[in-house]
Amino acid sequence: MTEKSWYQLNDLSQLDTPALVIYTDRVRQNITSLVDAIDDVSRLRPHVKTHKTREATQLMLEVGIRKFKCATIAEADMLAQCGAPDVLLAYQPNGVKMHRLLALIKAYPDTQFSCLVDNIDTAHELSRQAVEAGVVVPVYIDLNVGMNRTGITPDENVVTLYGELDKLEGLHVMGLHAYDGHMRHPDIAVRIQECDAAFQPVEQLRDRLVSLGFERPIIVAGGSPSFPIHARRADVECSPGTFVYWDRTYRDMLAEQPFQPAVLVVARVISLPGPTKICLDLGHKSVAAECPLEQRVTFLNAPELRAVGQSEEHLVVEAGEGHSYRVGDVLYGLPNHICPTCALYERGVTVENGNVTGEWRTVSRDRILTY
Repeated sequence: MTEKSWYQLNDLSQLDTPALVIYTDRVRQNITSLVDAIDDVSRLRPHVKTHKTREATQLMLEVGIRKFKCATIAEADMLAQCGAPDVLLAYQPNGVKMHRLLALIKAYPDTQFSCLVDNIDTAHELSRQAVEAGVVVPVYIDLNVGMNRTGITPDENVVTLYGELDKLEGLHVMGLHAYDGHMRHPDIAVRIQECDAAFQPVEQLRDRLVSLGFERPIIVAGGSPSFPIHARRADVECSPGTFVYWDRTYRDMLAEQPFQPAVLVVARVISLPGPTKICLDLGHKSVAAECPLEQRVTFLNAPELRAVGQSEEHLVVEAGEGHSYRVGDVLYGLPNHICPTCALYERGVTVENGNVTGEWRTVSRDRILTY
């Protein structure tokens, strides 16, 4: 008798597809592995952008994680609802987002909210609104260490901005934020070298600020690829996110890390459009589509299938001559990129020991929860 694979469900009769399936025992193990990989749990500030759920947040709180990072106001709201004590909005708020952030600060006094800034004009506006609201907003300067999307180059201009922020009413400058998600070399030795080189100016900035009489700045750095590197730095807060669910990209690229895939997309064969092709119910709306077609998903129980076409609700794959697939067959897909895949589903089906146990709602995929 063939041993059952870890991902196979015992009863598929009630599972509609496509479905996001969360293997909660693996989620717990990934969280445990995260905690075990660092010397002090207080240095962990995991990003919630991957899972976007109350349940995964609660599992992290239960193991002593108290600091979190997020990218949207809705994610910040969700974290506060869970009782997270410390929430960094890793985004520079502008316009309505400023109002919403200030509303959260007033609504959840037991949660310390902070955010990023990278220019004095935004800081002045945030200061003005914070004073009007009667609150103080902790802020981190966002550094551009190579991602080239937000932040400022870690040079003397940061020292100038730090000093200006320190003088603004309604703001309290906390430290520096350095995200290096572009450093993904599969050779950990090369990744360490690249990460250390990019981080050196950040360390020099920290020392320069201390020499000028500022309180030692907090540094929040990295994501999942650089987590094991920053985890070895004694005074850096680490903010991986994908670790909680993992995916094919990081499984294959970051072989040195202990995390394991914990979420799959389950699909069914819905048509046989030709002698060598089969069609699945896994379209653009069901698995992240930013990667090349052939890299979007790998089927664990059918790795030979090759995607040749995809539309909103359909995925056509090449199965080859003489294949044995039939309409109704179930396929277990490991997404290439799990973060945007999760955001496509309003809920994930939870599984333990092959049995469906319930669901986790992807609540903060919404842009607005209460504020």
